[in-house]
Amino acid sequence: MAQTGDLKIAVLIDADNVSSSAIENILDEVKRYGIPSIKRIYADWTKSHVTGWKEPLLTHAITPIQQYSYTSGKNSSDSALIIDAMDILHSQQVDGFTIVSSDSDFTRLAVRLRESGKMVIGVGEKKTPKPFIAACDKFIYIEILDKETAVLPQASEKPPAGTASATAGADHKPDARNAKTYESVSREMVDLLRTAVNDVADEGGWAALAAIGGLINKRKPDFDPRIYGFPKLTPLFKSLDKYFEVEEKSTEKTKIKHVYIKIREPRKSVRKKAPKQ
Repeated sequence: MAQTGDLKIAVLIDADNVSSSAIENILDEVKRYGIPSIKRIYADWTKSHVTGWKEPLLTHAITPIQQYSYTSGKNSSDSALIIDAMDILHSQQVDGFTIVSSDSDFTRLAVRLRESGKMVIGVGEKKTPKPFIAACDKFIYIEILDKETAVLPQASEKPPAGTASATAGADHKPDARNAKTYESVSREMVDLLRTAVNDVADEGGWAALAAIGGLINKRKPDFDPRIYGFPKLTPLFKSLDKYFEVEEKSTEKTKIKHVYIKIREPRKSVRKKAPKQ
């Protein structure tokens, strides 16, 4: 298989489950993993609710697939998308698939594609059922891709109460224009990070950040530091300095820094001896 970045990816979109305003951000995200070589979108284009897709389809060269609704209340686009996905799979044209939908009906499709050795990226809203998320190699929430309302946290600003930054103790906060509230880093998430560090650590307790990130994504496909207000995994770990030590090492030949994480040992309380009578 080609290296990440050179992967050919088929992007299949369920128009009934995503807004046309999100498509540019979705395609930009897919390009982090490979090249969107096939781009198709499925809907009954005679319906009025999909008219807003016309301009984005032209701008991003997405092929619309017409699928009439044979029965009211049924989304017939699902079956058309699934049939096309299997045709593309057997044609061996791509290395992976991106399924853009919040519909659990695509769970079995994602499982089947992965069984055939293809990478599967899911993109949907936070309401997406867990079975579909778990069936993907990676799942990305559309809400965190909204570049207009989500502004990267600014260093040197104090965190407001109630944000992930405040909970984690980081020294930054989202821009005041940001209407989105980041999730706080829960104890469950800290435990997930600790387990991942422990499982890939060397004898000295240090673990490479790349290995940690890979293991976390395998165990929790929808994990993303941006959910908690951090653009990358490194600042998330740095904000949790109560639990982790972070060390950055530069190589001699390149300026690339390698990041290593270690679980911070809890401080032992020292008992004061009672004064002699």
